[in-house]
Formats: sequence, structure tokens, C-alpha cells
Amino acid sequence: MGKLNIVTIIIIAANVIISYKGFGDFTFFEKYKFNVGAVRRGEQIRLFSSGFLHADNAHLFFNMFSLYFFADVVINLLGVFGFVLVYIGSLLLGSLLSLYFHKEEYHYSAVGASGAVMGVIYSAILLQPGMSLYMFFIPIPIPAYIFGIGYLLYSIYGMKNSIGNIGHDAHFGGAIGGYFITLIMSPWLFSSSLLMVILLALPIVLLFILKKTGKM
Repeated sequence: MGKLNIVTIIIIAANVIISYKGFGDFTFFEKYKFNVGAVRRGEQIRLFSSGFLHADNAHLFFNMFSLYFFADVVINLLGVFGFVLVYIGSLLLGSLLSLYFHKEEYHYSAVGASGAVMGVIYSAILLQPGMSLYMFFIPIPIPAYIFGIGYLLYSIYGMKNSIGNIGHDAHFGGAIGGYFITLIMSPWLFSSSLLMVILLALPIVLLFILKKTGKM
């Protein structure tokens, strides 16, 4: 992890340039951020453009830092086209899940590449389930699939309890995008990593059960 492919550089550069434009231009930021009311009025471009805006430098850095570490895993195994498909598809599914859960909250707004980045992370975990992650506050390696499942369970908790100023639903939608796009492009995972495919699906199934039963 950590190798910079040209497409990763382009995506990071686009996020930095557009985010900094938004930092210094309030009108630009308001025009292109995700906003339920605006999207429902027909401004669907916000479903995409909001993924290149960020709230502040820390938000931008964390997303791009995470992308830097996981992008090459997906590029090496799915190719550049597959990676771009995962990134854009996850970005859009993150926005669509946010719209689904907040469709009656016309004031609801969000920005950030978190959905796209989470899709890339979930894709990388599927493709290399044996890899381990190191967290800043935990000095021992964590199996990637444990992190992925745990993060989505936390996202469900965050969505249910509206914890923090965080788009938990966009993160979750992005993970769904990364999961399904990767499986469509790599059906061999059903034979080589069936248990991992099932385990990583559990939080997704749980979310929709909770939604169906009115507990979300």
C-alpha cells in the first residue's frame, strides 16, 4: 500500500483543488454541496460534486490519506478502470443512501469524499482479506475485515443515534458500492473468499433489516 498511480494523483489533485476553491468561495461551496432540498429540486449534479468538497483541511487530509493507502490495492487487482468505477460508483451510492435516509429533511447537507474512499477501502478488504491495518491508537495490527465490519456496525450506530457531524450514511453507501462493484468485477471471490464475502455482507443486511422493521 502507499504507491501513487497517476489516476490516484489526479483524483487527489481534483479533491484538493475543488476543496480549496470551496474554502475560499462560499457561493461555489453552497452551489455544489450535497443538499436534499436542492437535489429534490433537480440539481442532481450535487450527488457527484459534493464528493470533491470538504469541510476543512483536516477532513480533506484524512480522506486523501486513506485513499493514498488503499488505492493501489484496488488498482493492482481491478485495474485503473475498475478502480475509477469503484471510486465514482461508491461516491454516488454514498450520496444516494444519504438522500434515501434524509429525503424528508430538506435542510440536510453534506460534503466529502468519505463515501468514495470507504468504497475503495471495502473493495481493498474484499480483494486482500488477509491484509492488516494499524490504527494510530492501537499498537497492534487489526485484520482488515474486522476493521471493515466494525466500521460499518459503528456507522449503523451513528446513523441510528445521529452521532457527531458525520455522514455515516454516505460512508455506509460507499461501502455498499465498493462491495457490490468489486464482486461484479471479480466473481472469482465467491469461490476463493466465500466466507469473507458473507462476513462483509452482514452489516449491509443488518442495515436494511433495521430499516425494513422501522428501527432506523
